[in-house]
Amino acid sequence: MAKKTQKTHKGTKKILNVRNSGSITTGHPGQRHNTGSKNSAFNRRKRSKSELSSSDAKRLKRLIDRI
Repeated sequence: MAKKTQKTHKGTKKILNVRNSGSITTGHPGQRHNTGSKNSAFNRRKRSKSELSSSDAKRLKRLIDRI
């Protein structure tokens, strides 16, 4: 009988990026559409990536294939 394994949470995997160092980055919400009505400073801030805290990273690594 095949061993049961935990499936990857595909929605989580699509929005997170794991660096070579093991830290996890993600984008900011609010930058997909309607950016013409938002001010330039808002759009610039949203363009950069955000690094997850170590406690959140540990919790989410279990969902994305035990990186």
